[in-house]
Amino acid sequence: MNIEHSLDMVANIKGAFAAAVVDYESGMSLGSRGGSPEFDLDVASPGNSEVVRTKLEVMEKLGLREGIEDILITLDTQYHLIRPIRGGGDEKLFFYLALNRAQANLAMARRDLRVIEQQFYMAAPGVKTGRPGPGSQDNSQAFFPSAAGR
Repeated sequence: MNIEHSLDMVANIKGAFAAAVVDYESGMSLGSRGGSPEFDLDVASPGNSEVVRTKLEVMEKLGLREGIEDILITLDTQYHLIRPIRGGGDEKLFFYLALNRAQANLAMARRDLRVIEQQFYMAAPGVKTGRPGPGSQDNSQAFFPSAAGR
C-alpha cells in the first residue's frame, strides 16, 4: 500500500475533511487530501509535527518507554487525530486526520485509522517508492468493503 492509496482510504473515513501523511522531523507533508482555504494543510502539517516532537521529548524526559498510539485534539466542532506510522525505518511519519464532530464516529475513526496504519506498516519497505514491500498484499477491501455505508 502506498501513500496515495492510504490517503484515499483515510479520506473516506466518515466525517473526514482533511488528511495528510507528514514527516514529523521536517514538518513536510508527503501527501494530502481535502482541506480548504479556511483549513490549510500546509499550516497544519508542520504545526502538528511540533505536537508529535514535543510529546516525544516529554516522554523521553519522563523515562516512558512506550510508543504513541495516537494523539487526539478535540475542538468545539472538530476532532484532530494524529497517528504515528510505525515500522517506517528511519522515516518518522504520521497520519493526520481532521474530522467534523457532527458527522464522525470517533471510535470508528480511530479503529479505521489504526487498520490503515497497520496496512501501511506491512508495506513499510516500499514507503519511499510507493511500491508494496515483499510479501505485502493490497487487501484494503477486506477491511473497508463499504466505507460509504458507515
